[in-house]
Amino acid sequence: MNAQTTQKYQPLFQPIRLPNGIELANRFSLNPLTTNSSSLEGFVSEEDIAYAKRRSHSAPLQVTTAAYIEDYGQLFEYGPSVRDDRFIEGLSKLANAMKQNGAKAILQLTHAGRFAKATLKDYHVVYGPSYMHLQSPVEHDVLPMSERKIKHVVEQYAQATRRAIEAGFDGVEISNAQRLLPQQFFSPFSNKRTDQYGPQTLENRARFGVEATQAIQKMIDACHATHFILGFRGTPEERRGMQVGYTVDEFNDYFDRLLDVADIQYYASASWGHDIYLDKARGGKYKGEYVNRIVKDHLNGRVPLIATGGINTPDKALEALQNADMVGLSSVFVMEPDFVDKLERGEEDQLDLSYRSERLKDLAIPEKAFKDLVEFMDYGGSLPKETRNDLRQLSPQNSISYFKDYH
Repeated sequence: MNAQTTQKYQPLFQPIRLPNGIELANRFSLNPLTTNSSSLEGFVSEEDIAYAKRRSHSAPLQVTTAAYIEDYGQLFEYGPSVRDDRFIEGLSKLANAMKQNGAKAILQLTHAGRFAKATLKDYHVVYGPSYMHLQSPVEHDVLPMSERKIKHVVEQYAQATRRAIEAGFDGVEISNAQRLLPQQFFSPFSNKRTDQYGPQTLENRARFGVEATQAIQKMIDACHATHFILGFRGTPEERRGMQVGYTVDEFNDYFDRLLDVADIQYYASASWGHDIYLDKARGGKYKGEYVNRIVKDHLNGRVPLIATGGINTPDKALEALQNADMVGLSSVFVMEPDFVDKLERGEEDQLDLSYRSERLKDLAIPEKAFKDLVEFMDYGGSLPKETRNDLRQLSPQNSISYFKDYH
């Protein structure tokens, strides 16, 4: 054991307590990352379970890939579903696999809205806050959600939460990040409505997210799920090129509205690009300051902040912790599930993010993972270029690029 190195990284191994009293052993979390390994209908597979078991010790807080809450919210073609009770049995096996070494297992509840590319492929229609006519991946219309449809989706968030509780998960996470449906409502780029869910006021833009989060909390309470973790993942500042859709201070206001209706236990900051944990605000009164620092100062200890995006070395993890309470890793755990254990033992020189064919069996990476996985890695640059190029050879040639089509 390298005692000097262990001491250097000791801040990453301090326990942290969530607002509801749950204590996590260290400051790491496993981020959502698609492996495209569920069935076409959305049932959890043996590959899903094997992948989760291999990483069950990777971090004390672990979040699944996007589990879609209804047919019209499906982003990934082979993603898991939580849209009805048929899926509880498989999700229970996944939860047990994630929890076998003491980690808290969180099911991410998602609705992709206008970005539901798997829905578009199967049903030839997608819904969003407002009408749009788009050209990719094929020419199609985005249908505006009626108020009745909005109420239906809000109820689906609640029912998905019930299913997560029955499946034995320790919590759920509602994703308001990376252009999923709640963010689409909050964004003036994508929300052009003229009703109470429209962009005219921040209260209106926040309404859908507030209602969905409140419905989740009410279901947690109705199920008497004590110490259940309700997590939040959000993109604190929206950008398209140099344009800013909403500012960090506006999103902080939004999060306060969510805290008014729900007992949120953590806030994970997420966005697109390289080294997102070092992002600086491009608009608003905090322009030029680190986004995570702005958010952390605003939270003021009410809930812990998880920094994510490009954290792929021990030193980056330490750097990220300067403006956050925890650090989230995703691609790193694909190739190095033992990252945290090795670092804690002072074996950072043994960390291995390289690809070798003989490692694939031990890593339990599902065969279809490379359908979208390499493109995520390319976009974030979170694994070495040589590794990404090697993995690219395993990627199906006919996969549709999510980033090319939608970013």
